[in-house]
Amino acid sequence: MTGMRVLAAMSGGVDSSVAAARAVEAGHDVVGVHLALSAKPGTLRTGARGCCTVEDARDARRAADLLGIPFYVWDFAERFTEDVVEDFVAEYAAGRTPNPCLRCNEKIKFAALLDKALALGFDAVCTGHYARLSLVDGRPELRRSADEAKDQSYVLASLTPEQLTHALFPLGDSVKTAVRAEAARRGLAVADKPDSHDICFIPDGDTRGFLAGRLGERSGELIDDATGQVLGRHSGVHGFTVGQRHGLGISTPAPDGRPRYVLALEPVSGTVRVGSADRLRVTEITGERPVWPSGVPLAGPVECVVQVRAHGGTAPAVAEAVDGGLTVRLRKPLRGVAPGQAVVLYRPDPAGDLVLGSATISATA
Repeated sequence: MTGMRVLAAMSGGVDSSVAAARAVEAGHDVVGVHLALSAKPGTLRTGARGCCTVEDARDARRAADLLGIPFYVWDFAERFTEDVVEDFVAEYAAGRTPNPCLRCNEKIKFAALLDKALALGFDAVCTGHYARLSLVDGRPELRRSADEAKDQSYVLASLTPEQLTHALFPLGDSVKTAVRAEAARRGLAVADKPDSHDICFIPDGDTRGFLAGRLGERSGELIDDATGQVLGRHSGVHGFTVGQRHGLGISTPAPDGRPRYVLALEPVSGTVRVGSADRLRVTEITGERPVWPSGVPLAGPVECVVQVRAHGGTAPAVAEAVDGGLTVRLRKPLRGVAPGQAVVLYRPDPAGDLVLGSATISATA
């Protein structure tokens, strides 16, 4: 597709800068926009580690100037706080493990931003995500990127067909080393800028401390799931995630001497259940609110590969849409699967694994 009006979301990093450059080179009429996502940008991570700091906005503006495209900063702080930060806190308080990057893509970049872009007459939003996107018979097909290590199809799998129809991911066929080299050739100052890591709205990376500041102390018991023995107390289930091994605050070793892991969180009673790694094995996943990126729901049981975390956690499975939800039976057990995470279904494909659908994990067995 050429000659479109494209709004390039420019975070100030190398990926979004090169994506915008490629959109210009493809003949699109491109306008750059940086999203101001914090009411207090000075409090966010600096040193080229975040994605919405004052420093990042300056880097994005310099890249847009070099590309010769108009550039704006749009204030989405209130929407980001409501749809991403408050959702993150509420999910942890409920004993679930959310993915804020997935929520940001779903609610901010391809809902709030895309809605505004379409209202202003743009045809598409362009981002620096590593994923392949194509239109086949008028339907979008989302696939893994060429760079398996950087693939971001997992955090894009909650997007609807309508949203994907108005999306551009120019980096899908590239590997990160080539993108950095291209940035250097183009004279982009961000060519060597480190990738962002962790959660942008938690500056010091201390998720437990951030949640404690928002939720306060909600003490409860640490219980051995096999024996029912009380092993200690904690200050809130929001300080734990299923599969966690370190920082449990248990002084008594397990009888067999092996590490204990968090098995389940019970926010109402304040109970954190712990046990051996074997008890983390999951063979069935139930998902709610399924999304079908190509607009085609599963028809009957389907052989697929599922992914339950942004990096890793894959297994062959049989998935089926049941009563408005999703049931996934794993052919190989997975460990550390937590309610609140997304389960994404892929169909192996020579052109790059195709995303069949996604859902929010509501239960495991």
